[in-house]
Amino acid sequence: MKKNFFVLFVSLFVSLFFISCEKKVSEQIIEITQNEDVKKSHHKWFYFTNTGYEQTDKIQNVPQVLFEPWTEAKRISSANCVSNTAFGIVNRLGVICFENEYFYLSKDENLFSNRTAGNLVFLNETPIFSVYKSSFFNDTISNQNVNKTKDSHLFLIQFDNEAKISYPLINCENICLEPNSEITDFVWDGLNWICSAKSISQTKNSFTYLSFAPTVSLITLSPATAKGNLSIQPISVEQFRDAKKQFNYSEVPERVKKILSSFSTDIPFNIEVKTCGGNSPKEYINRPNEQLPLKATAILAESWSAALFEDGTLFIEGALEGKHILRNGRPVVIRLPVLPENFVYSDFVITGTSLYAAWEETSFYKIGRSGFLYVDLENTLYR
Repeated sequence: MKKNFFVLFVSLFVSLFFISCEKKVSEQIIEITQNEDVKKSHHKWFYFTNTGYEQTDKIQNVPQVLFEPWTEAKRISSANCVSNTAFGIVNRLGVICFENEYFYLSKDENLFSNRTAGNLVFLNETPIFSVYKSSFFNDTISNQNVNKTKDSHLFLIQFDNEAKISYPLINCENICLEPNSEITDFVWDGLNWICSAKSISQTKNSFTYLSFAPTVSLITLSPATAKGNLSIQPISVEQFRDAKKQFNYSEVPERVKKILSSFSTDIPFNIEVKTCGGNSPKEYINRPNEQLPLKATAILAESWSAALFEDGTLFIEGALEGKHILRNGRPVVIRLPVLPENFVYSDFVITGTSLYAAWEETSFYKIGRSGFLYVDLENTLYR
C-alpha cells in the first residue's frame, strides 16, 4: 500500500513538473523519442559492463545486473567539459573521454577496481579526480596485507588525455597523520583543497578535517615528491561543512536563472552547478523544506549554458561550438527519451554538437544498470 501511494505521488509530482514547464514555455518543446531505428536516429544508447560498455537499441534490453551500493557500482559518478573535450569518471572502470561524436574509455584496474572514483575538477584544463575506499561497503580497506603495500591509500589522480593514462598525484599519507586513512570527500575552491579524512582501525573510526595548498604546481607532484611541497592546516568540522553547504536558489548564478526562466520555482529541486573546466561545483536548493526534490545538473560554458533534470528535461541556451546563437539567446527545451520506471538521468556533458547524458537504475542507495545516451545536437537543434 505504501509503495503504491509513493509511486502515485511521484507520478503526480512528475506530471505537475511537465505541466508547469509547458505553461511557461512559449515555444514548442523538442521531443526525442526512442522508438526510431537506432541506425537512423540521432541518438544512441550505451550501457556499462564488467569490462567496458556496449551499445543497445533501448534500455529495456540491457541485461539485468545485481544492485550494488553507489560507491561500488559501475556508473558515471562525475562529468564535466573543458575546451572541446569532455570527461566522465566511470566508477570501478576508468575515465571516458568524449570528443564530439567520438569517445574512448581508458581503463585502469590498479586504480579503479577496488576504489570509489569521482569529484572531477580541472586545473589548467587538466582533469583531476579523487579515489577512496568506502569503510561501509569495501572489505579491502580492513585488509592488513593491503594496508602494508605502497600506495594503498590513494587520493588525487591526474588524467593525461594525450597518453590516456591515470596516475596518482597525492596519497592520503602525504597529508594525513592518522594511519590507515581515506580522504572520503573534498572541495577545491580554486585555491585550497578542503578535505574530510576517515581513519579506520579495529577499535574505532575517527574523522579529521584539513586544508592543504601545494607550494608548487599540483600537477608536477607525485606521492614520492609531495612531502615538503604541501602547506597543510587542520580545520574544524564546521569549516568543512561550510565549504560543502547548500546555497539557496536565490543565490544561483544569473545564467542558471536565465536558462530555467520557463521552469516553475514552485517545484522543489536541487541543482548542482559546474563551470566548464572549473573547480568543485556548488549545489543550490529551491524550496529546501520540501520533500522529494527533483535533482538537476547545470554546466556553464563560455558560449552556452545547459541544465538537465533527472527526468530528462534539458534546458540549453547560447551557441554551441561553431554554431549560431539558439533562438536569439532564448533558452531551448529538449525532452530526452523517457526512461523506464526507477531510472534517472544523473549527469551530462556537451562537446562540440554532441550531448552525452548519464543514466542509471536506482533503488535507494543502490545502483543497478547504468550507461549513457548520445544525442546529436547538430540535427536536433540546428536542422
